[in-house]
Amino acid sequence: MAQSEKEFMSEAIRLATESVKNGGGPFGAVIVKDGEIIAKSSNSVTKDNDPTAHAEVNTIRKACKALQTFDLSGCTIYTSCEPCPMCFGAIHWARLDKIYYANTKADAKNIGFDDSFIYEEIAKPYEKRTIPNIQIFRDEAMVSFRLWQEKTDKIEY
Repeated sequence: MAQSEKEFMSEAIRLATESVKNGGGPFGAVIVKDGEIIAKSSNSVTKDNDPTAHAEVNTIRKACKALQTFDLSGCTIYTSCEPCPMCFGAIHWARLDKIYYANTKADAKNIGFDDSFIYEEIAKPYEKRTIPNIQIFRDEAMVSFRLWQEKTDKIEY
């Protein structure tokens, strides 16, 4: 492992430790481009009253703002723990090139952060899910999809 990789992961772990000491969850992340940290953050779910304020999502938001883009191709994320399903999805939507992680999802489960129920829910038929999934007004909603499909000057993402 290159020295810089150790430094980047050490910073993610430091952010996770600092987060716990300051009332947040035990997660930290940094995003690196061209050998430089361009964004870093920790978990702030309880501090911000925002269930999406995971370290990876917070860091992706900061990186996108810093680089003025929604496409983080060419960037790498270092995170103190294997990403949850939401963060894993966000990392893919942001088009990050690589994920380095320290703790595993099993380690997270052992301290009360268990995401297995999400994987189980996704696999269930709609009618068997814990939160009901009810489709309504599809015809009305298709208008915006048709407009998008026909738009010639759209910015694809």
